[in-house]
Amino acid sequence: MKLARPGRLWWALPLLAVVYVLLVLGASRWLGSERIDLTRDHLYTLSPGTLDIIEHLQQPIDLTLYFSDRASHSLPQLRAYHQRVVHMLDQVVRHSHGKIHLTQVDPQPFSEDEDRATAAGLTSVRGEGTGQAIFFGLAGRNAGDGRSSAIPFFLPAKEPFVEYDIARLLHDLSITHKPRVAIYSGLPIWGGTDANGNNLPAWTALQQVQQLFDVQRLDASSLASLGNTDADVLVLIQPTGLTHADFRAIDRYVQDGGHLVAYVDPDSEVDGGVASDLQPLFQAWGVAFDPDRVLLDRSRALTVQSPTTGTSVRDPSVLGLTGDELNRRDPVTKALSMIDVAATGYFGLLPGATIRLDPLIQSTTEAMVVPTQRVRSSDPGALYKDYVPGGEHYAIAVRLKGELPDAFPGDAPARPPTGKPQVILVGDTDLLSDRLWVQPSPTLGQTLMSPFANNGDFFVNTIDDLAGPSNLIAIRGRAVSERRFTRVDTLRRQADEKFKAKQLELQAELSDTEGKLDALKHGAQGRGRTAAQKAAVEQFLRRKLEIRGELRAVQRSLDADIQRLSMELKFVDILLMPILVALIGLLYGLWRVRRRRFGGDWR
Repeated sequence: MKLARPGRLWWALPLLAVVYVLLVLGASRWLGSERIDLTRDHLYTLSPGTLDIIEHLQQPIDLTLYFSDRASHSLPQLRAYHQRVVHMLDQVVRHSHGKIHLTQVDPQPFSEDEDRATAAGLTSVRGEGTGQAIFFGLAGRNAGDGRSSAIPFFLPAKEPFVEYDIARLLHDLSITHKPRVAIYSGLPIWGGTDANGNNLPAWTALQQVQQLFDVQRLDASSLASLGNTDADVLVLIQPTGLTHADFRAIDRYVQDGGHLVAYVDPDSEVDGGVASDLQPLFQAWGVAFDPDRVLLDRSRALTVQSPTTGTSVRDPSVLGLTGDELNRRDPVTKALSMIDVAATGYFGLLPGATIRLDPLIQSTTEAMVVPTQRVRSSDPGALYKDYVPGGEHYAIAVRLKGELPDAFPGDAPARPPTGKPQVILVGDTDLLSDRLWVQPSPTLGQTLMSPFANNGDFFVNTIDDLAGPSNLIAIRGRAVSERRFTRVDTLRRQADEKFKAKQLELQAELSDTEGKLDALKHGAQGRGRTAAQKAAVEQFLRRKLEIRGELRAVQRSLDADIQRLSMELKFVDILLMPILVALIGLLYGLWRVRRRRFGGDWR
């Protein structure tokens, strides 16, 4: 007996519901820890660097995650973040093959667990409304030698960096000693006090280095005795005022197999526009660097506030470099997304140089070179005047390759070379300042420095790479991945260039008219404004209104192009894709109907 089709439908629906419930229960039971990471950078999947750190652990590690479950019931965002941390720690434990043990603790008020959390270096915040202490941190201990480390609190604002924080904790627990780094700086990177006597913290980039390395601060007196240090890496930042003995000491350190990172600058904004270089060493090594020339790049110009008008303007001397401007073959820049620089210099090779340069950061072909003085004395908008692209890539940061010539060949080596010299040169010091890559933001009673560029990661990576192989380089910078709307940026840049041209035209016409007015005034010899003067003023005002109208038309054209692109994207995402899906479903349904019609009843 055949069932009527409605009867089959009512019989099939309960069966489908039962199958669905069984699938959900089965997935939650056997696939509860499995996820599909569809993010572009796989931010929810352990990176190869983290997996390598876990694989090379020599001693077992005990991890304790402290989370105030009961006290955090009114904080859904924090609880959701806790679930992500637990998921990532579960992945860490699963890939460790028994080397890592995880314990989860809910520290109750005035309990021994709360005392242990505090003793481990964890901090707490007060819950809104309840005032109870909330712990959410990770304590780690090397079971072999007893060394410990901790993440005091998983701040929600730092969620994109959770893998790096966990990997760094594992790295700190697995190494026996930190690499030694000696830093000489002509900039106030160490902090201090301002003119009002307020304490200033160390620069954020330096704080990151101090967390990973054993940092030694060098001054003018200790730099000349550099040969006595056992530093794995020497870092020079804005090396101004160096003596002949200092240059000899630096060269001897490099020739003895030392590793050098040097940040020089033709126009250091932090240092009041002072230029710096290592001319005696550069000359000997065959490196060309002109401290009187600055790089502009209109295609990577960032928006700043004009010092003269106070309006927002794209400054071609302040650049946001990304994509093809970062060397994806080099471990220092491979995982980075964006680096901001300001009034940067560039490197080349001198005639007859025996070394070669491997660029780490470079400009686009839209860049051009101008005298440093022009950048110091001009409004950002005026830098677009007579702009002529150089048509080539300029190297902003480079790694030196090949045999480095001795700058002072008469000096006897202090000791046999311990390895091959390695040198990285960077043509900008401003990129290390906080203003170009981090934004302070208060969160849960603390001030968090939220990065919007990878400048700090680049600084740490240059040191980390020269200090020795490190898996943290592959992880650092994954979270700062600004996805630019390239077509929108192109439209804005094109319209902005038109705007600058009109603005310069207006300024030139204004200056010309004022000159003519001055000439008429001197000719009138105080007899009052003549008819010619009045006519000139009226003519200028009419032309000024015309140009302002043209400027508004350019801006409306920009807005119209961007709005048109936005509408196209909305049509595709909101309307076209659902229509396509519905059309495919309709065609499939028609195919099934035709198949049943010509192939007999579907039993």
